Amino acid sequence: MTSTPAAYLHVVRSGALTTVQDAGRPGWAHLGVGRSGALDAPAARLANRLVGNPPGAAVLETTLTGCAVRPDRPVVAVVGGAGCPVRVDGRPVAWGEPVRVPAGAVLEAGPAVTGLRSYLAFAGGLEPDAVLGSRSADLLSGLGPAPLGAGDTVPLGDPAERRGPAERCGPPAAAGPVPWPGAPVELVLPVHLGPRHDWFTAPALRTLLTADYRVSPHSNRIGLRTEGPALERSRTEELPSEGVVLGAIQVPPDGRPVVFLHDHPTTGGYPVVGVVAERALAGAAQAVPGTRLRFVRA
Repeated sequence: MTSTPAAYLHVVRSGALTTVQDAGRPGWAHLGVGRSGALDAPAARLANRLVGNPPGAAVLETTLTGCAVRPDRPVVAVVGGAGCPVRVDGRPVAWGEPVRVPAGAVLEAGPAVTGLRSYLAFAGGLEPDAVLGSRSADLLSGLGPAPLGAGDTVPLGDPAERRGPAERCGPPAAAGPVPWPGAPVELVLPVHLGPRHDWFTAPALRTLLTADYRVSPHSNRIGLRTEGPALERSRTEELPSEGVVLGAIQVPPDGRPVVFLHDHPTTGGYPVVGVVAERALAGAAQAVPGTRLRFVRA
């Protein structure tokens, strides 16, 4: 009995930042390991559903400038998340819908037109080596596969193992209209105050919940940085490092809030004024620099 030859995705153009992401590796914070995973989790799950994968299968997350890849076997793929032009060997194809990519053809997700992060899902998923149960790249810790560069390869999973031999590389089923959410014109983040809101003055808390902020161009997968009024502290002593969670709003010495995203550290020494509900963070993943941002009480 012979095994199926391995199939690979070859990176032709990696763009500004392209990484492999899945549902992440929750449950390891007590060992200092962050969650990582797709920043726009609903977009990654929807892309997987459209190609017949489990919702947590590994995908490509590409930022702002897109990427181009070439599979060495035929594969059904979808590009979703941030809106962008999609081409197969230079020919325009549908964004947000399954398309067939022949063996050796180049699938290109162009620069984002709306939003910030696009997701490329492939029938069978991507299968780089898992670390602590996840194939996600964590940019802060270095766990998981490194950010991709031109010439890199990523193993492709076999869709026949998940959908049956008769469906392997067959035409994608008609999906009809797909409810891809748009990029936020205004980002509204619901906040649960604490655990260190008492380290800030009452006017600072009012400012947090009423002022207009903007998304900073210095934001990344670790945190969404903000531009706007600084928050004044009522206590100025040093805070011993303590655990922080996804969505925590940490306030560094410059007073501008930083919302921790999926590659955040697991501990921090600056006070956390509040925590944003996880369900709201998908919008943060797609908010381009300069987007108006408001924090509101959850």
